[in-house]
Formats: sequence, C-alpha cells, structure tokens
Amino acid sequence: MIAPVSADSGGSRPVTQESILRAARAGEGVVRETPIVTARTLSERAGTRIVLKAENLQGTGSFKLRGAMAKISALGERTGVGVVCGSAGNHAQAVAYAARSRGVPCEVFMPELAPIAKADAVRALGATLHLGGRSVDEAVAAARARAAEAGMQFIHPFDDPDVISGQAGVGLELLRQVPDLARVVVPVGGGGLISGVAVAVRTQRPEVEVIGVQVEACSPFLESLRAGHPVAVESVRTIADGIAVKRPGDLTLKLIDELVADLVLVDEDQVAEAMVFLLERSKLVVEGAGAVGVAALLADRLPGPVDGTTVLVLSGGNVGAGMLAEVARRHETQAHRRLVLRVRIPDLPGSLAALLGMVSQTGANLLDVQHIREGLDLHIQETAVQLVLETRGAEHAAAVHAALAAGGYEETTEIL
Repeated sequence: MIAPVSADSGGSRPVTQESILRAARAGEGVVRETPIVTARTLSERAGTRIVLKAENLQGTGSFKLRGAMAKISALGERTGVGVVCGSAGNHAQAVAYAARSRGVPCEVFMPELAPIAKADAVRALGATLHLGGRSVDEAVAAARARAAEAGMQFIHPFDDPDVISGQAGVGLELLRQVPDLARVVVPVGGGGLISGVAVAVRTQRPEVEVIGVQVEACSPFLESLRAGHPVAVESVRTIADGIAVKRPGDLTLKLIDELVADLVLVDEDQVAEAMVFLLERSKLVVEGAGAVGVAALLADRLPGPVDGTTVLVLSGGNVGAGMLAEVARRHETQAHRRLVLRVRIPDLPGSLAALLGMVSQTGANLLDVQHIREGLDLHIQETAVQLVLETRGAEHAAAVHAALAAGGYEETTEIL
C-alpha cells in the first residue's frame, strides 16, 4: 500500500504540512510534548531498537486533545452556540477539555456502555453528557442530529482535516525526538491518528514505514481497503473500546491506503497481556486501545527488524481501576502466580484445618477460601473447598499440586 511521497506531494491533500503546523500552534500552552520511553525488553525480543511514544501521558490521557484543540481553533467564532461530539470516551474528554479552555459550551454523546471512568471525566470537565446507543457510530449519529437541531458545531472524532492535522503533532514530535526513525506502529480505530502521523512523517521522511494495528473484534479497514470504499462491520465488545469503530472515514481510508505500509490484527488476550506488560515493565498505565502496538510486537505480528528505531505509539491511558485490576488478576492466574483450586475433603471437623496446614507447608499464600456444597457431584459426607492461592510461578504451583496429591487430595481441579 505504500506510495512514493515527496516533500511537496501533499499539496492536493486536505491535510498538509501547513495545516499540521497551524494545528500545532493552536495547541500551544495546552498540548504537551509527550516523552519517548526506552523499551529494552521489547528491543531484545524484536531484535531491533524499540521505543514507546507515551501519549497516555498527554492531557486528558490520550492523543485526542491535539485534534480537539486544532478543530476548535479552526472554528474560531463559529463556536458561539457551542460544540458537540460523539465518542467512546477519549475524544469526548478531549473536546470537553478544549472547549472549557476556550470558554465554549460543549455537549457529548457516548455509548450507554462507555467506561464509567471516561463518562465521569467528561462530566467533571463541565460538558453536558448524553449516554445512549451501543456503539461509537451511534453516538456520532446522535451528535450530528443534535448539532443540526441546535445550530452547534459538530466535531468528528477522526474524519476531519483539522482533527487529523492536530493528531499529526505526534508525528512532528517523533521527527524531532527520534533522529533514526525507521518505523512507526500506530493503533487504528477510525484512522485519524495514523493518518495524521503518516502525513507528518512521510512528507518529510518518505522512507519511514507506518504500520497500523486493529483488534480482530472490530477491524473494518482491511475489508474497506479491499473494497475501495468504507465498509461497516459488526463489532463486539472489546477491551480496546477506544478503537472499536465500525466504519472507517472516507478521508482516513484514502490517507491510509496512500501512506500506510500494512495493517495487522491482534486479539483480546494479546491486548490484555500487553497492558500488563506495560504496567510491569515500563510502569505505564495504558488502556487496551493504546496497547495494541505492543500486543502486535509480543505476538510476532509485525514485520522483521529494520535499520533504525521503531516507535510504538501508546495512544491513551484512560482505563478504569476495575478493568486494570481484572486484567492484572487474569494475568496472575495465567502465569500461575495466582492459583484457584477446588478440592474435595471429608465433611468432618478438622478436615479444613488439615488441608490448610498442608497448603501452608508448601509456602503458598492463602488469599481466599470458601465451601462449595452445591453444583458438584459430592458424597453425602463430602464437601468441596475452593482455595485462591498466591504462588511464585509455574514451578511453585506444580509443587502445590504435588503436595496435595501426596496428601491424598486426588480430585483437585485448577480453575483458570
């Protein structure tokens, strides 16, 4: 899909170097330059230098603030009645923040199952929030209708030249921060971020490779590129809710077809593991949508090493504490550092104490214990006990299993 790009070939595009620089000026004082974070473990795994672009540390917790500031600046006095947008959450927070910084009334439409943390953040920023519908696309449609009804200015989350020009600020910073930039890996939802990054980077450095990553649960770009026009897909709930966009934009599809080298897919488990990896190894809180580039690398979905530095863009960090805890707990279980066992014991005094004494001797830490008397085929004089144990990994977990078997607890079931 790569097309040759020269420094002046973007003149016919609605997103140009001039519009990108203008958008960057519009964000001054509000948009921050986010850091480049080294990633030694990822570099060793990939066999090439990998760094992370930490847009999760941007104001409002995602890159979206760049596009929102650019659009509100471009609207100028036309924002008098107010602005309105539809979003899964990150664009909503960004528009609410940008509107408040410029004293502009703001209304936001979000899906009814939008993350609570993102909805609360929008309210805290002073915007009027409307929850309804099951997808980002429905929220966008509702926002359009509200704009037409009230005479407000609609701000599209991705398919808008001003918004894309704002997101391109990520690319401008990469050109300054990474002198030997060779490849940029970018999360793809509606395509605004990757379109902006691709225009900014490849206009000045046409040899740089730009790769997009989508989640398998909602990946309309591959079919749309084959068809030559936007094709909507049915999406399911995904841990990467920030990029669960069912239909690409007309503008973003064209720019991706022209400037992006490849699109790869990752699944839910891979995204969850990437979130935990970033939390443990890089000490970064990254939402599912922001972690898909790392997921692609860990799952060996990216092309081979390049001569230069590969940047993985972490597009956002707006993840609720409950989701983060669930992802971490799931990881601990899969790594055998959290062991859930169901054991049959005699329904007699002292039986539970004997079991727990044996577990204690293995060095495992007891987190929870409960009796289960229903739903299992138990003898009238038996009960089942479910144990949640903290172990030191797979070898220690195997030792716990062996100790229980040696103690006569033959019917043990590990629950993942």
